[in-house]
Amino acid sequence: MRAWQVHEFGKPSDVLRLEDVEVPTPGEGQVLVRVSAAALNFPDLLMIAGKYQVRPPLPFIPGVELTGEIAETGQRVIGPPAEGFGAFAEYALMEAAALWPVPDGMPDEQAASLFLTYQTGHVGLHRRARLQPGEVVLVHAGAGGVGSAAIQLAKAAGATVIATSGGPEKVAVCRQLGADHAIDYLAEDFVGPVKEITGGRGADVIYDPVGGDVFDRSRKCIAFEGRIVVVGFTSGRIADAPTNHALVKNYSVVGLHWGLYRTHEPTLISEVHDQLSRLYAEGAIKPLVSQTLPLGEAPQALDALRRRETIGKVVLTP
Repeated sequence: MRAWQVHEFGKPSDVLRLEDVEVPTPGEGQVLVRVSAAALNFPDLLMIAGKYQVRPPLPFIPGVELTGEIAETGQRVIGPPAEGFGAFAEYALMEAAALWPVPDGMPDEQAASLFLTYQTGHVGLHRRARLQPGEVVLVHAGAGGVGSAAIQLAKAAGATVIATSGGPEKVAVCRQLGADHAIDYLAEDFVGPVKEITGGRGADVIYDPVGGDVFDRSRKCIAFEGRIVVVGFTSGRIADAPTNHALVKNYSVVGLHWGLYRTHEPTLISEVHDQLSRLYAEGAIKPLVSQTLPLGEAPQALDALRRRETIGKVVLTP
């Protein structure tokens, strides 16, 4: 089968090699899946660069999220590859206990984009932030894969959504996704508009996959008893969270490492999948897939993701 392999850590265009490798053999509790589509995610970049919390032994096949058909039964499933990587290939192994059925009527490219970002968004907003109907949610990087999911999920929960994004095109995407207000952070500081929109109160929940300066500025527009959900650090800088400021303004900084639920509370993932399937059936969510590309274009697609040139999710098809 064809698969992209990483033989040394670095930039995707420098280190990825498309090679012919053996079709993997399932171990105990595993199934072989014919990959239909694999979505790109920011952790792919970190893993390829050797900067992720999971550092696979070389060589390895990247790709953390896929949809495909179980080779023996033809059932369509979504989820992570068995080792947490290995989706950028024609076949992959999945754990039988860690795969879920594709929602009825969902196309492959959307199914490949449902698992990671929507699970993260649902758990972040509902489990970690305890979002309530009528609250104001500020979503950063709203036109990206993580942000686009959070906008839809927050609207489905009855929140007023403010989204930030860079440039007029991405701001328009945020509005199309359902954001009540969208701010171009390249044109203006988002703190003032957020305060103006909320009558000076600030956002009840801030969903932050960016970190760095964005987190620093978010502390200026968080509401009394607000919750800043730390999702990631795509800016490349891990910001400090001064405890004196959290005390004086009476807000919470909430960490979200969704992957830990696989170990600590795996039943939650199944429950969230059921909720996401229901929301999809109701038309409340629909993964935003901006590009569906052949497997052979993975390096270029990943480099575009690294440069923040993509909108929503980019999906590879073998």
